[in-house]
Amino acid sequence: MHPNPKFRWEDRDAMRAFVRAAGFGALFAATPDGPRVAHMPVVWLDDTTLGLHIARGNGIARHLDGATGLFTVHGPDAYVSPDWYGLGPDEVPTWNYVAVELEGRMVKMEREELIAQIDALSHEQEARLAPKPEWSRAKSDPKKIEMMLNAIQGYRLEVAAWRGTRKLGQNKTDPARLSAADALEAQGRRAIAHWMRNPE
Repeated sequence: MHPNPKFRWEDRDAMRAFVRAAGFGALFAATPDGPRVAHMPVVWLDDTTLGLHIARGNGIARHLDGATGLFTVHGPDAYVSPDWYGLGPDEVPTWNYVAVELEGRMVKMEREELIAQIDALSHEQEARLAPKPEWSRAKSDPKKIEMMLNAIQGYRLEVAAWRGTRKLGQNKTDPARLSAADALEAQGRRAIAHWMRNPE
């Protein structure tokens, strides 16, 4: 989390929605082999539990059960030129971004939980593709599904700590922040420009 309190994001409902919309992030954990990270899709199982799965062959997988995991999701980001503020020569360059960190205990899933997690994840993502007919496990060869399930392991991340950052120029005047947002939009960085125009 950014140390400047102006950039802290503490609205858990909004952070949960941000993670759901992204659907993908990075899981960090300390292992006997040193710190490791794995990149993966996730789905909320309830308000404080993320469901995820990882290839059994991934070096981090065998160390996760009972470990503390840190899952991060990055949103839009962009370099901000000090010229864009219109505030004079004393400004410096910076980088604006949106990010969420979720920390908690990792718990290994049983087979049926893993299947439910896969189904929930595919359902959530397929719903975004409507009006395309939704894909489900029922459309696949059960033997192929079994092979896939044997190659992965599911985990729950029981979130105990939420840390969000929305560094969007809240430390600048509104006209300066909006001027920088306009410049970023002109550079094609529409997503971060939108966040900068709506920092609350």
